[in-house]
Amino acid sequence: MTRLLYQIHRWVGVALALFMAIWFSSGLVIMYASPSALGRAAQLAGAEPVQPEYGWLSLGEAWQRSAAQRRAAEAGKEAPIADARLVRQGGTPRWLVDDTLGRRFALSATDGQLARISVNDAQAIARQWAGPGAAILYVDTGIQDSAVRNHEALRPFHRFAVGSGSRELLVSARSGEVVRDSTRLDRALYWSGNWIHLMRPLETAGLSADGRRSVLAWLGFLAFAASLTGLIIGWQRWRPGWGSRPTYSQGRVHPYRDVWNTWHFWSGLLGGSFALLWALSGYLNNNPFNLFSPATPNRAELARYLGTEVPVPLLDWRPSAFVTEIENRDIVEIALRRVGREVQILGVNRDGLSTPLPGSGNTTRFSDTALVAATARLVDAAPVLSHGLLDTYDDYYYARHNQGAVERPLPVLQVELADPGHTHVYLDPRDGRVILRQDDSRRAYRWLWSALHHWDLETLRQRPVWDAWMLTWVLLGLVLGYSAAVLGWKRLRRTLQPGKPGKAAPARPAKAEPAPPRLARDGQTP
Repeated sequence: MTRLLYQIHRWVGVALALFMAIWFSSGLVIMYASPSALGRAAQLAGAEPVQPEYGWLSLGEAWQRSAAQRRAAEAGKEAPIADARLVRQGGTPRWLVDDTLGRRFALSATDGQLARISVNDAQAIARQWAGPGAAILYVDTGIQDSAVRNHEALRPFHRFAVGSGSRELLVSARSGEVVRDSTRLDRALYWSGNWIHLMRPLETAGLSADGRRSVLAWLGFLAFAASLTGLIIGWQRWRPGWGSRPTYSQGRVHPYRDVWNTWHFWSGLLGGSFALLWALSGYLNNNPFNLFSPATPNRAELARYLGTEVPVPLLDWRPSAFVTEIENRDIVEIALRRVGREVQILGVNRDGLSTPLPGSGNTTRFSDTALVAATARLVDAAPVLSHGLLDTYDDYYYARHNQGAVERPLPVLQVELADPGHTHVYLDPRDGRVILRQDDSRRAYRWLWSALHHWDLETLRQRPVWDAWMLTWVLLGLVLGYSAAVLGWKRLRRTLQPGKPGKAAPARPAKAEPAPPRLARDGQTP
């Protein structure tokens, strides 16, 4: 059994040492890299003021006039409107409409035509985004790289260089939205961080996304096995001289004399537990055997949540009727939201703050009745146990790094359901969004993945406490990974060289070295 333990640690370590070193290095980069795609708050901060004018079309008119074009573009598939936003892009007013199938359409607010965001249109948008006097140079149009995740409905993208070219903008050719604003450093951090950490080179080489996730999961499992066996071996070989247990020769507490084995021993003994937890949580992040349910509803569930009937006030609201009401406000979009039969019309400013506009039925938020009924539809008509406003973050609903009040607003309505998974749903009462869904499996996932991988516990969430905590263990992991890579290379080279078997350890006096001869020879294991 002891021999098997050493063999697993040795050869799994030889195979994965470099991977683990790369994971720790790229993880350190990810800690301080900017998000690869713009979040909601960043998009609002750079948007143009709407400033409605007389004669602009209502959502219903634009939707009706674009019907033939939408059917032609989407092979005749029709779906109800989920929500809509009125924006200006490069000086042009457009309705950005999402349907219940997750498709996004850009419709002209002046003639109702389905917008085709040409290079010239996108260049005007990029020029406004970059600011006055910025030189904008068109680069190309295409699917672009995997850095822009969760924006499949907005591909392809027009790419532009700003100024000298160190800064780049990506503008959606479908909706005209700016989805990425990056410097050369931002892109370098992405490629050396997220792209490497998640093994995205495998997709570049032609492997499917599911195949990449499977490879990543198995690598995580093997890394867990290497870390576990290494911890067991390390604790077995640590002899601090406490009690009656003797130390090694010359008072050493471990059997290693060379630098690399010594570094590997101490970094593994001190930081091995965190390497073990990171490997385990990395494995679970890939959801092996579909152990965990999704955190957000799918399209069919969201369609049930919203309801099948699109309320007339949503379709008939006219921006031109409220020109004087908002012309002096810093409103960058007007959002039309629906839940059941209720409608909210919100003016959203650059800071993400929303103001109800006339047409919302003289209410500042959706009613609890509408939201609770919609939540019951969301989870297959599950009975509602309780609901109430949550005005502080808890262990499951909180703002992570690079998130703020726009992504995780307060207060939220928390609805508890009497379904088998004991689901809790968090809703924004102002715009009706389903922000988060947590059932038993997702709550387990929160502790097994996020808590163990990101260490986003309440006591550690504040910076610089979190930075100090993470840097300590990541740096130990770097020493552990790179020392393992060096030792693994040495072991592999000795094994593969013909006629040069692994050198046996010199004989030592039994009194000075009480460890069995086999263990002394295995002291060279990575």
